[in-house]
Amino acid sequence: MSKIVPAIIGVALLSLPVAVNASGRVLSNDLSQCQRGSSVLVKIDGIKSGSGKLRVQSYRATESEWLAKGRWLSRIEVPARAGSMTVCVPLPAAGSYGIAVRHDTNGNGKTDLSKDGGGMSNNPSINIFNLGKPSYKKTAFAVGNTPASISITMKYM
Repeated sequence: MSKIVPAIIGVALLSLPVAVNASGRVLSNDLSQCQRGSSVLVKIDGIKSGSGKLRVQSYRATESEWLAKGRWLSRIEVPARAGSMTVCVPLPAAGSYGIAVRHDTNGNGKTDLSKDGGGMSNNPSINIFNLGKPSYKKTAFAVGNTPASISITMKYM
């Protein structure tokens, strides 16, 4: 099977419109928030270009909340920079979480399957059988009362 089909599906799921979420918070990228407390410093590698925006969203790592519409906890949008970037995601408490990243290369807020990229915590494989939505178990990572660090590698067509 072609590697393009799974990538298309994964990028499409990462770029679904997100409903307004009463519990979700849109935050700025304040790296000082990752010096103490429950938070995760996310190093994002493989950013294809410096155009558009990166959207980083956190979710509870549960079957009912991972990538569910309107269930994100926090979202950080930053101008993209080619190569690598680091984003701090404050979290509500110690627990198990997942992170999804989307690169909207032209910043139009719409899915452009041939251009946009995406990635998830633990860099799971995406295939036709999981329809681009890997299990929360594959993307989950633990966060205690001190900052954690993870790396996500972006995937593009």
